[in-house]
Amino acid sequence: MNTDDKNVFLELMVAFQERTIRRLWILAILLIILLVGTNIGWIVYESQYQDVTVTQEVEQDADNGSNSFVGGDVYGEAEG
Repeated sequence: MNTDDKNVFLELMVAFQERTIRRLWILAILLIILLVGTNIGWIVYESQYQDVTVTQEVEQDADNGSNSFVGGDVYGEAEG
């Protein structure tokens, strides 16, 4: 391989690397833009709902004067 061939090869490699670096910069900028876009999308999605508070008054008559209210699942028998 003579000096001219080496220079041509080096110039081709430098040009290839410059194109690759440019493409990687474009990809990085695109990914940052998409990340910001998805974050904005989630903010818009989460802000479209309203917080609703429900207040409820309950009266309960018990036969034996005890309250046997269970606020979840009952396994077995409820005491009453």
